[in-house]
Amino acid sequence: YIDSFVNYLTTEKDASPHTTLNYVADLQEFAAFLAEHKKNLTNLEYLDIRAFLAALKEKKFAKTSVARKLAAVRSFLKYLVRENVLTSNPAAMVTAPKRGRPLPGVLEMRDIERLFAAITGTTVSALRDRALLELLYSSGLRVSELAGLSVRDIDLLSGLVKVAGKGKKERLVPIGSFAVRALEAYLDSRGSNVQPRSPLFLNKG
Repeated sequence: YIDSFVNYLTTEKDASPHTTLNYVADLQEFAAFLAEHKKNLTNLEYLDIRAFLAALKEKKFAKTSVARKLAAVRSFLKYLVRENVLTSNPAAMVTAPKRGRPLPGVLEMRDIERLFAAITGTTVSALRDRALLELLYSSGLRVSELAGLSVRDIDLLSGLVKVAGKGKKERLVPIGSFAVRALEAYLDSRGSNVQPRSPLFLNKG
């Protein structure tokens, strides 16, 4: 049946050799599991598919690999229903394990220090870049939130930033003294004609 399914994949579905090889390996693993548990296609049940997934989990397979193997089994059994070998597909209602999101990468302190050290000079653009980095580092804002700030959102006296987050919900975020001083220097460099509604960070210095 696996050979017949592979022929169907290559001739009717125009599957690539790489895909075909993966399907064969996954289905042979499934067949070995059924043989070990004295099961075959004629008495296959929904719980047998679940047991197969549980066995893969015990073997420490990654969730992506388990999901791929389930997809192979589901497609294979669907093909057998089409060929009237099976009356139903017991894998049709089995859900794949949820793929966990990888944790975001975090810069090490030496990398952060290099970022700040790379900003030199007292031009408006240099002061802007330092203020931007100091504020980002101090507040933990999203980049989109940072880009949307206006001058009136910054209260340097209180050390607070008013942020419009997701769903336009506003919150107050405290910032540290380094960020406050960097913002003061940057705003001073822009002169006295800065309007409250002006964007905090200009594209050009």
